[in-house]
Amino acid sequence: MSDERDTRHGAHAEDGDDTAVARPSGKRTARRSRTASSAATVAVADRPSSTTKADKKSGKAGRSGTGNPFKRLVKFLKEVISELRKVIWPNRKQMVTYTSVVLVFVIFMVAFISGLDLAFIKGVNWLFG
Repeated sequence: MSDERDTRHGAHAEDGDDTAVARPSGKRTARRSRTASSAATVAVADRPSSTTKADKKSGKAGRSGTGNPFKRLVKFLKEVISELRKVIWPNRKQMVTYTSVVLVFVIFMVAFISGLDLAFIKGVNWLFG
């Protein structure tokens, strides 16, 4: 797949364009991660490592408790939003089905535990009178 090129709009293999065309997959997360990961890979590859063995042993290399609390809050909220975008949300029919299953199970368990409680009360009253 790496040698496939976009032949639409006049771009042919003999033009000398060696860049492969990224075809859309229809998934939002795939498009974002593909562009973000390529930019992050370049940025990480260009940056030299600044942590030493002493920092790694003492745990100072990845301290998250330092810094501006507002920046940490904004970063946290951005990460929450990105994780919520990954969630597969149920449609209306699934939500009604799941809710009814949970309600039926809760009603059954309440009735079962109430029945056991009533049986134990009757048994203790019969035994100790």
